[in-house]
Amino acid sequence: MPIAAGKKLLDALPGKDRRLPLFLIGGPCVIEDEAHSLFLADRIRSVCEKLDIPFIFKASFDKANRSSLSSYRGPGLEKGLKILSRIRESTGVPVVSDVHETWQVGPAAEVLDMLQIPAFLCRQTDLLQAAGRTQKPVNLKKGQFLSPCEIKNAVQKITATGNHKILLTERGTLFGYQNLIVDMRAIPIMSGIGYPVVIDASHSVQKPGGEGTSSGGDANDIPLIARCGIAAGAAGVFCEIHDNPPTALSDRHNSLLLNDLEPFLRSLIRIRSALDADQ
Repeated sequence: MPIAAGKKLLDALPGKDRRLPLFLIGGPCVIEDEAHSLFLADRIRSVCEKLDIPFIFKASFDKANRSSLSSYRGPGLEKGLKILSRIRESTGVPVVSDVHETWQVGPAAEVLDMLQIPAFLCRQTDLLQAAGRTQKPVNLKKGQFLSPCEIKNAVQKITATGNHKILLTERGTLFGYQNLIVDMRAIPIMSGIGYPVVIDASHSVQKPGGEGTSSGGDANDIPLIARCGIAAGAAGVFCEIHDNPPTALSDRHNSLLLNDLEPFLRSLIRIRSALDADQ
């Protein structure tokens, strides 16, 4: 079911008139190699299929905003999109990746089922409008520097192109040096703009630049943030997932262990079910 359901969910956007099913956007932070990405996509798909959860695979072909020049960025646009295309064909799962510059948008839209705007770039007018003009779904991540109500200005830059297939992702707000805090009030505030909200449980526990030349974080808090987000009304969850987080080439401190995925999702299902029963 999730193989078709992930695409069906994207086709249903913006979903203003009905509640979307609980869904997962997940995968490794960055494409490390083709075999590893295929392995993760297939394993995550299997868990989501078992639990009847729509799944969209996410991995970046380029991490252009790494802390250090020496940090691994990914395979790049051309090779990365080929890998994502193979994942899509092999697993049937829709795929999403970040776009950082306007020239990346066209080639990316030929392969990706959804385009993602990184939080640092959420006010870049030309990038937002280029993504909007593709008429592909857009996952717009709220910048760490914005209050939740301000993201509506970025939304309007996309909708001005006639594209209303938008997800809004909450990933925490800067709170002092190397720390983020998630104000759960942001979820109903952002939902009030008229588009489904996703809770990014991985980047919310990140400590930007906390390791000096890379970001730190505390993956132990991922389940807490996700549960609170779903309880606050988030439609879906975004989570970086890795089979061996200490060896991950990006965001090793805030990736969920693959073996923990099923119990993690089961807890979110219980929360969503309780909310639905209370409607």
